[in-house]
Amino acid sequence: MLKAEEGGTAVVVCSTCRFSAQARDDDRGVRGGARLGEALRALAATDTRYAGIAIHDMPCLFACGDHCTVHLRAPGKVSYVLGRFAPDRDAARAILDYAARYADSDHGSVPYAEWPEGVKGHFITRSPPEGYVAT
Repeated sequence: MLKAEEGGTAVVVCSTCRFSAQARDDDRGVRGGARLGEALRALAATDTRYAGIAIHDMPCLFACGDHCTVHLRAPGKVSYVLGRFAPDRDAARAILDYAARYADSDHGSVPYAEWPEGVKGHFITRSPPEGYVAT
């Protein structure tokens, strides 16, 4: 049921997420989450700023009311679920730009002024790391 992955900063992509609020799949029958994962990996492979950010797929993050969701996490940091993205390169860049700032933060809190425009309005939840609550 669980598969071990390396620690560190990671973007976990819901590989089974809907393509959009209206459509389950794209015109080729591929889910939006799978397309977003492809876009994240393609961009990460071409930009060294994202070298320390792992990208993992997971079927269903249980955020089915939203499409194209990701979970951003790192040991000892607040984690976030974001969604309602288009499964494209622009969304992938916004997610990875935020993830890079998140990786550089002490506890997972990135000042709002540093948020890429493309993630604003996409946050669904935040969760404290084990043994902590956010203040």
